[in-house]
Amino acid sequence: MIRAVVAGLGNMGLSHALALHKHPGVEIVGLVNRSPVDLPDELRTYPLLNHFEDGLALKPDLVVVATYSDSHADYACAAMEAGAHVFVEKPLATTVEDAERVVAKAIETNRKLVIGYILRHHPSWVRLITEARDLGGPFVFRLNLNQQSSGPEWETHKSLMRTTSPIVDCGVHYVDVMCQITDGKPVRVNGMGVRLSDEIAEDMYNYGQFQVIFDDGSVGWYEAGWGPMMSETAFFVKDIVSPNGSVSITDGNKGASADIDGHTKVGSILVHRPEGDETIDMPGEPGHQELCDAEQAYMVRAITENIDLTRHMQDAVQSLAICLAADESIRTGQPITLGPAQ
Repeated sequence: MIRAVVAGLGNMGLSHALALHKHPGVEIVGLVNRSPVDLPDELRTYPLLNHFEDGLALKPDLVVVATYSDSHADYACAAMEAGAHVFVEKPLATTVEDAERVVAKAIETNRKLVIGYILRHHPSWVRLITEARDLGGPFVFRLNLNQQSSGPEWETHKSLMRTTSPIVDCGVHYVDVMCQITDGKPVRVNGMGVRLSDEIAEDMYNYGQFQVIFDDGSVGWYEAGWGPMMSETAFFVKDIVSPNGSVSITDGNKGASADIDGHTKVGSILVHRPEGDETIDMPGEPGHQELCDAEQAYMVRAITENIDLTRHMQDAVQSLAICLAADESIRTGQPITLGPAQ
């Protein structure tokens, strides 16, 4: 039985805790949150602690880190030093140096490190990536996720923007998709952004867009915007183009852009080749909680089956590096070089 502690009981932390609660191979020994929190009935019998160190004192085999992004690296390293395997929500860290430090700690301590890229566990997105890779590169990536958030959703976004921009918070998911499709390394990133609300800090922006060039000739763009001013027209574009055709998600633009379940929905995939089109229906797609269940099931298998996570960790660092370079480019107004010039 794997003894688990979950740190951070916001939306994602609660979902991961519920997933572990249901897993037959896991025993939750503690939940950690700095402030009082309303727990669902299933979780109310577990010890509720205020400090991360108190959770580590319980000697868990697994620690789930679902706190704010700026604590991810330190908490993950502390957990691995204490002997625990780690599942850490995205982004892995808030700097590339910290992300590399976490990966190095996983290698040093021989602990499993899984990063919360939820799309890696969605069968429709797995199929999308497979179809794109089968076409062959170089690729053009056209991806976005804009959210017309208001009320509680806007409050959540404003809270996130105290430490992380939309480009980094959301972008790491979709840039990770790019990294899974192309084996190329990022060379250069150019970004732009704008602050569209007086409700966020003067040095923060709630809309951003960037372009990235890879060393295999692949190119891509990604955009993300949060707030009540955002448009729900073409807010969900997911296109991958290659010399041999393209792969697209066709059912994403359905409105309600702030609906978290809608962010992973595919519905159907359109594979276009010069000789004709093929529509692949993807019925029975998992919802948000089912995807969190799948993430934690994978975490348990990584531990019990000794799954090699090398590529997973490399992609996590690379996708974060691209998004952080985009953030730097937006703030400085200058393109950022990540690798050898082409």
